Amino acid sequence: MRKLLLASAAFVLASVVAAVAAAPIKTVKTDKGEVLAGENGMTLYTYKNDMKDMSMCYDQCANNWPPYMAAAGAKAEGTYTLVKRKDGQMQWAKDGMPLYFWIKDNKQGDATGDGVKGVWNVARP
Repeated sequence: MRKLLLASAAFVLASVVAAVAAAPIKTVKTDKGEVLAGENGMTLYTYKNDMKDMSMCYDQCANNWPPYMAAAGAKAEGTYTLVKRKDGQMQWAKDGMPLYFWIKDNKQGDATGDGVKGVWNVARP
């Protein structure tokens, strides 16, 4: 019985650790089709001026396109990676491309930033 309890406790702990470490990204439906969204359900975007593993969006750009920041201790998983910003904070990325929100999206399913200035695109699963 004791071995069963210990095994159950280990399984629960491993599940909790995996849930905390997993990228907090999901898929939502928009008028642009299925797109990636943050854990808040808001659409995520990529910026064509970024380079793999490097954000080029700072200052006013970051005010309009808030980076999807990673919590302390977040771990990269599969296609979801972490990019170090100039201030040392970590930002979520997909396939090395940093992810952002758009300040003009108001609710889950909004994708109004797609195509802005020809350099912003919804992030696709």
